[in-house]
Amino acid sequence: MLEFRSANIRAVNPRRAVLELLETAYAGGQPDCDLVLLNATVGHDLGDLCEAVRQQCPGARVLASSCAGVVGPAGPGESIHDIVLMGISGEGLQIAHVDGLYGSTSFAKGAELGRSLQQAPEPVRMVYLLASGIDIANDQLIAGLESVLGPEVVIFGATSSDQMQGVATFQAVDGQIFQHAAFAVGFWDPTLAVETSATHGFVAVGEPREVTRAEGNRIIELDGQPAWSAYLEWLGLPADASEGDTIPIGALAEALPPELADEYGNPHILRVVTHHTEANAIVYATSCPVGTSLSLTVRDEERIFRDMDRMLADLSCRRPGQVPVAVFHADCLARGRRLFNRVMKDELVHRMQQPFATDSVPPPWFGMYGFGEYARLGGRNAYHNYTTALAVIYRPGTISA
Repeated sequence: MLEFRSANIRAVNPRRAVLELLETAYAGGQPDCDLVLLNATVGHDLGDLCEAVRQQCPGARVLASSCAGVVGPAGPGESIHDIVLMGISGEGLQIAHVDGLYGSTSFAKGAELGRSLQQAPEPVRMVYLLASGIDIANDQLIAGLESVLGPEVVIFGATSSDQMQGVATFQAVDGQIFQHAAFAVGFWDPTLAVETSATHGFVAVGEPREVTRAEGNRIIELDGQPAWSAYLEWLGLPADASEGDTIPIGALAEALPPELADEYGNPHILRVVTHHTEANAIVYATSCPVGTSLSLTVRDEERIFRDMDRMLADLSCRRPGQVPVAVFHADCLARGRRLFNRVMKDELVHRMQQPFATDSVPPPWFGMYGFGEYARLGGRNAYHNYTTALAVIYRPGTISA
């Protein structure tokens, strides 16, 4: 039976950071973790952090990711030295990883992950997935996993990020660093159940444009024009603008079918552009067939908070009285309340943690600000951008006092 512990801090020295994280997570006791998950902002070397963990927990596997900020029991942290740790102990998980993950290989790599997870002693029922945030067809990665594990497996997690520049993101497996990899933790502990949901609160504006030429997750032309140049012009940005200029303002919206829109609380699902090619193509986050209609969006602060409250109410109603044993959280830096020329996250995070807290203390919480989020929509696994996505893990029968 699996047990979860977590902590987050802001620290420069990796060894001291890991010592403090483990001491906080395990209340000063001996950490007995079999797996340690880390999200760390770009001021940290993932290899150094993994080595520091392995010195303190010699038998533990260590999986880590770069991100633009973290969320843990102590709330959000957006500096370049923030870290969140989740320690997991006990039987009930299977670990897999792949390298060479690109748009064109996404399905095959998803299937490879699925075959590794299939070796678990019992069927894997839920998967925490962390994948590269640049050049990946996330819908195909999901499809690859489902081709082996079946569509009933629940996939949640995130894609790694840098400081929202779209230059390079990193994944680490037991201290080995990758840029185009994915790792997956398959949970087969039969005592656990999970509920997931996601919401964004952005609004589509203006006249849409049509994808007129595409190949996989490459959008080659928009309305017959080279895609990247057309996208920059659409945003009102100069021709030499970079992904760091477009990511905060350039969310693209795809229309959802009415039944999914009702569940999502929004008629559109969003996509982020994290890269482009030298040939002026947009490297999209999913496959994007010719004929897809895309719209620009604007953040609606009131709707962000209102839709998140609606999502939390729905999640809380699914398992009334049950106490979460852990929460996995993927989020976007563009969400929160805009103050002092920054988007402030503290209020948003406090509001999402309190419904799951006991005596105002949140459960073990492991979150990041990444490039994308995995959560179910319409009873199927899905990939999202610019959302808050929560996966709340329960042990049915554990009831609040």
